[in-house]
Amino acid sequence: MLIMEEGKYVSRDEVARIDTPSSTDTWRPVPHIDVIEAVTEVVKAHRWDIESERFGLASEGQKMFGVMEITRSSSPQWHRCIGIRNSHDKSLAVGLSAGIVVLVCSNLAFGGTRLINRKHTSRIDLNELIDRAVASLEDDFLTTETRCEDLKDEYLKDDDEARSSIVRAAELGVINSSDILPVYREYKEPSHEEFWEPTRWSLLNAFTETVKKYPTQRMDHSYLALNRAFGLDGREAAIFAA
Repeated sequence: MLIMEEGKYVSRDEVARIDTPSSTDTWRPVPHIDVIEAVTEVVKAHRWDIESERFGLASEGQKMFGVMEITRSSSPQWHRCIGIRNSHDKSLAVGLSAGIVVLVCSNLAFGGTRLINRKHTSRIDLNELIDRAVASLEDDFLTTETRCEDLKDEYLKDDDEARSSIVRAAELGVINSSDILPVYREYKEPSHEEFWEPTRWSLLNAFTETVKKYPTQRMDHSYLALNRAFGLDGREAAIFAA
């Protein structure tokens, strides 16, 4: 998902037409299109296909944001995503974010299961950085996807467990305390019929449906916190009783 609160959505060709400032002795800005093409080359080298992509420009082209949705996944229910950002005005380092839920926003909210930043450097160094980063993401993707599959088979004991887990999530800052009841109502009467089973997967969906209304920076924080709360990062889930 790419949200542009400022700026505009653009094509890859429009990004390529943005001029890059001249380098100095201490700063070597990377063209926006070089970042996009470097990620594209590495993704294809890993035999992943880009199913869709969306880009945005802000600050008169000085900042670039993008999301690539890639098809290789362990489940048809989600897609792996890679988020990208870059700047020509020294406000942002080159950044990559990846996961099955990713948010890149023009207000600088930038989340996912992993965040990689690098100060501006040469195209050769950039390719090496992205190659190492994407290679390491395979394990992260598999960890997240395996945990999501597990959540579908983990049934909550009763409504009290659901309630206590939601309260615990609010205590951890995953959601606003005022949204405890909205999350519970979404869990009990889900908007999508595939989440009627009383599983932890359905509870996770109740959270994601609720936080969609948040401002983008708060929503980004909530998505990151949900990774931790439900153990999508490979650690023990933080909101369920041992």
